[in-house]
Amino acid sequence: MDIKKSLAAQAYAQTRSAVALEPPPNSAEDGAARFLGSFAETLSRGEETARAAMTGGADPHALVEALASSQTAVETVVTVRDRVVEAYQEILRMPV
Repeated sequence: MDIKKSLAAQAYAQTRSAVALEPPPNSAEDGAARFLGSFAETLSRGEETARAAMTGGADPHALVEALASSQTAVETVVTVRDRVVEAYQEILRMPV
């Protein structure tokens, strides 16, 4: 019985150390930077796929998939921007 507890404790310690290797974002700036980096990467992949499709290097299915993911990314960024503007306007309306 004691052996099982020590093995469980060792497995827990290994799992905890593996999870602790990736630190959480420290601020909203880090999260925003990762979000914008992902957005830029999605758009660049879509552009590369479109270029390849124009030269015959990509199939039409890949082109449609890249365009759909680019459209989703742009719609997401526009929605976030609208929410930020709304929040800013609400702050401006607050009485001092």
